[in-house]
Amino acid sequence: MILDGISVRQRGETWLDDINLELSDGMTTLIGPMTAGKTTLMRVVAGLLTPDSGRVVVDGKDVTKISVRKRSVAFVYQQFINYPSLTVYENIASPLRLDPRFRRAGIDRRVREVAELMGIAGLLERRPSELSGGQQQRTAIARALARPVDVLLLDEPLANLDFKLREQLRADLKTMFGGSSGVVLYSTADPNEALTFAAPTVVLGEGRVQHAGDVADMYAHPPTLAVAATLSDPPLNLLPGVVRDGRIELLGTSFPAPRAHASGQAVMLGIRPHQVTIEPVGPGALELPAEIRLAEVTGSATFLHLLLQGGRHLVAHLPGTQLFTPGEPAVAYVNPAHIFVFDEAGGSGGRLLATSAAEVDLHG
Repeated sequence: MILDGISVRQRGETWLDDINLELSDGMTTLIGPMTAGKTTLMRVVAGLLTPDSGRVVVDGKDVTKISVRKRSVAFVYQQFINYPSLTVYENIASPLRLDPRFRRAGIDRRVREVAELMGIAGLLERRPSELSGGQQQRTAIARALARPVDVLLLDEPLANLDFKLREQLRADLKTMFGGSSGVVLYSTADPNEALTFAAPTVVLGEGRVQHAGDVADMYAHPPTLAVAATLSDPPLNLLPGVVRDGRIELLGTSFPAPRAHASGQAVMLGIRPHQVTIEPVGPGALELPAEIRLAEVTGSATFLHLLLQGGRHLVAHLPGTQLFTPGEPAVAYVNPAHIFVFDEAGGSGGRLLATSAAEVDLHG
């Protein structure tokens, strides 16, 4: 599928701006925050919204002006959309009854095949009101899968499920769509979900494609601050720095700067919370004096909120349950090799200037 120069403007605002993508068969993950334009893009692909400019090409055919009824497409929404008066069986069968390729025996066989795949074969006689949230969403996905289509769209389908159900369905969907013969476009705002799927990934922000490629590579070497922030959960810690005499200075300390930096250049430093510790991490580590403000304990982890010099904030993701007293002094330690250095002049789109130990001499 090819998206060629897709732009959408509504009420004087640009919702999508010159989207150019080529999506192969199999799964592609579309990730971005709530206002990134993910749903708008999916509505264009589905034929529910006509773009102001650009084309949607499926199997070499321009389908931009073709109605949704005549497109080979299925759409699974974030909300559980099932027919409340129909059984699970009839919900799954409903799109097949409109397809002349399926006769009665073929419909029955396909319904039971898809229900088995989604783990709801024993629920076929129930109605949606008798199902749990996870079972309802499995039913909605099964209905979308029942009829073979060229394009399957899943718009944050797991967002309203509890953690355990999300984990289970995520694993099922990864297996299910890994070798799909059609295009499967899955949108999410959860970076952990995108990393788990490990599928080709498109980062969308403010209606524009920020980057597209291998998600693991983007996580390790984010090309811009916007991409790094999108793929970071908990949110990326950001601290301003400046290059002076071959070193990057921040909050009273410094570390060696890559040779590419010009003296006096302002930079933005990105630090993932799990790379912050309150225990020394060896020679060359930055030491940032701080005051403990809050400790969020989740059981498996503790998120420690720290107040640094100049009113800057830093969050450390610490393992296990750890108790702290607000107001106590602490020292945050960060290995410079784990700091992303961005060109501050670019704002949220600031370019990555350095990221690895190969680029930063810890002992220089």
